[in-house]
Amino acid sequence: MGQSIFVPKEVDVTEGRVAISPETVKRLAGLGFDIVVEKNAGEQSRIVDSEFEKAGAKIGKASDASKADVVLKLRRPTPAEVKTYKKGALVLASMDPYGNEGDVAAMAAAGVTAFAMEFMPRITRAQSMDVLSSQANLAGYRAVIDAAAEYDRALPMMMTAAGTVPAAKVFVMGAGVAGLQAIATARRLGAVVTATDVRAAAGEQVQSLGAKFIMTEALKDASGDGGYARELTDEEKKAQAELVAEHIAKQDIVITTALIPGRPAPRLVSTDMVKSMKPGSIIVDLAVERGGNVEGAKAGEVVTTANGVKIVGHLNVPGRVAASASLLYAKNLYTFLETMVDKEKKELAVDMEDELVKATMLTHDGKVVHPNFVDTVKPVAKAAAPRKAPARKAPARKPAAKAAAGAATKKTAAQKTAAKPAGASSAADKPAAAKSGGES
Repeated sequence: MGQSIFVPKEVDVTEGRVAISPETVKRLAGLGFDIVVEKNAGEQSRIVDSEFEKAGAKIGKASDASKADVVLKLRRPTPAEVKTYKKGALVLASMDPYGNEGDVAAMAAAGVTAFAMEFMPRITRAQSMDVLSSQANLAGYRAVIDAAAEYDRALPMMMTAAGTVPAAKVFVMGAGVAGLQAIATARRLGAVVTATDVRAAAGEQVQSLGAKFIMTEALKDASGDGGYARELTDEEKKAQAELVAEHIAKQDIVITTALIPGRPAPRLVSTDMVKSMKPGSIIVDLAVERGGNVEGAKAGEVVTTANGVKIVGHLNVPGRVAASASLLYAKNLYTFLETMVDKEKKELAVDMEDELVKATMLTHDGKVVHPNFVDTVKPVAKAAAPRKAPARKAPARKPAAKAAAGAATKKTAAQKTAAKPAGASSAADKPAAAKSGGES
């Protein structure tokens, strides 16, 4: 038997995607892996168990995770899940670690080597491993479909004998991967599309898709590292807001896509802007899981304002196109895992000096190793070591009967003092456990 891979059914009820496909089962088997997929893991992605079996996988149960050398997931494992994993196992998932440091510490304590797929560097070599791009692409598409479903009018212009139906005006805020796909989809549906972004270079891409690019002259460029936008200054925010406020009042559909990794989503649309829109207008907030770009948006809800504007805040938008999203995500995982396999020996061989490994590895060998989180979770991660201290000190109680009453009193006080570090560590564990429990 070779090394094994386990793919669980996601425990999050909002998650319909699966981290493997029949195609990647075949490819992973070719690398020497035995693959076990939990029963019904692909059900919501329209991949039935028999398709996985035909490709060479076995259908198993959740407890099979304890024997796997590699675990492939969509979402970060909960503390309850990670406790069942084999020590030293590789875990690949979209970890969403910011604000979830307790769960990161739990993965370190479990001894797994965890990789955050969303930290994949945006370089040529890693394009096929970029889960943010593959999933954002579908999120942008789905945002327009969701908007069209809520909008009670036609999107394209229609000239009929009974009169003309005007084309819907769609405004896309943020021209990253999701925004560009939203522009392309809205254009295909016949809408008149405008877009804005704080990165000047996005203008050419927007115009190449047939949309009009708008940007305040007060904002020359706000390009940041890795292709993302930097945070705007107060003056830039004011100038951009004034431009948006004037433009947004004339729009039928607005789609917001702005996110800055590791930070709350920037607020782009204020309550006053929403109030300026016509009744029946639609806003889709793709950043709602990170606090939202739109004031008044609620995660997992479609809110209708007093002036009749609908603010759509669906969670896990790529998961609303689960069948397509799963195929792309599975390919992302496969191409990354392939780089950590010795093709001749057909076994795992993680190169700790590989730039992809360095960029994505969160935990390894019982420690948090990613530079962005080492200091943040260090107090929690350290808590595991002192827990055996009381057991080691137990033999010291034996001479207590021979000591005088005064000596016994001094010893008791000394024991209390010695116990304080362990007690402090345990207390440090408690908030993390409560936080992790909330996540699961």
